Amino acid sequence: MSSNELLEFRTSVRALLAKHATPAAVRAAMDTDLGYDPKLWTMLCEQVGVAALAVPEEWGGAGAGLVESLMVVGELARTLAGVPMLGSAVLGVQAILLSGDEQACARLLPDLADGSRTAALCWADAAGWDASGVTASDGKLNGAAHYVLHGAQADLLLVLTGDGLYETTADAAGVVVAPTPALDPTRELAVVAFTDTPATRIGTADPAALRTRLREIAWAALAAEQVGAARRCLEMTVEYTASRVQFGRPIGSFQALKHRMADMYVLVESAESTALAAAQAVAENSASAAEDVYVARKHCTETFSHVAAETIQLHGGIAITWEHDAHLYFKRAHATSELFGTGRRPVAAA
Repeated sequence: MSSNELLEFRTSVRALLAKHATPAAVRAAMDTDLGYDPKLWTMLCEQVGVAALAVPEEWGGAGAGLVESLMVVGELARTLAGVPMLGSAVLGVQAILLSGDEQACARLLPDLADGSRTAALCWADAAGWDASGVTASDGKLNGAAHYVLHGAQADLLLVLTGDGLYETTADAAGVVVAPTPALDPTRELAVVAFTDTPATRIGTADPAALRTRLREIAWAALAAEQVGAARRCLEMTVEYTASRVQFGRPIGSFQALKHRMADMYVLVESAESTALAAAQAVAENSASAAEDVYVARKHCTETFSHVAAETIQLHGGIAITWEHDAHLYFKRAHATSELFGTGRRPVAAA
């Protein structure tokens, strides 16, 4: 999409979410088994086509790209809507595309693109995302994958093992899914265990290279998410300080608070630039992608954590009550700081 088209598309997504992903709706969805509103996900897929963005047209998609998908991730973060965009339409779709298996793409992507099916990527062990907790032998999977996004809600399971990417289903023999309590109540995580579970290998991509590439995509997506949520925190804070009156005047007029909000604004603006640079670098698979993603991961994490904390401080005691949304953003900030690992700065080639 061109810049103008991307802005128009973002406006459409934001308008739909403003109407259907209100704080009350998000809180109601948190208490359901799915953890998100399936009607909202259907609307996003059917009316806006969010799940189809990064899927090529030949496999039922819109043929847009990763940048557009990550823009949607950022917009969803503004409302904390827990639909399976990141887990299915970003990580799931990208894992299948990166496999290079055209038959698998033709078989799996159309249903993911129209939202009729969701995927969960199983690629972490109990210690994190540097190795898989699942092994594959003779077409059977054994072990357990941890921290699986929407693992208890997805029907297609994509499992990255030490020797390749495999496909199975949630109702396959030997699959046991256990939802995991999480710090962030707006995001569903699960442990998915396999015992002699039949699975089909997808493609012949090198698993180490595939893991590295997926980590870059995941970090770029998290950066987009952190910026979207941080900007909403800033907006909430400015709105509150403009209406909260002390000593006969809005507290936002006090110079000390103006300076703090100005610092928040600068952080969010710079974080947005690094997140966009990372998204474009990953989408183009540029030589600087690893460095750009690392910078975005660090800066956007620090920005969101700081802005969320300032939001709590500047709202006062009301911000830590269950009735106010500020604490949900604060929990999301801390949860995303650990999601997909923190990693090390990439070493430049000699």
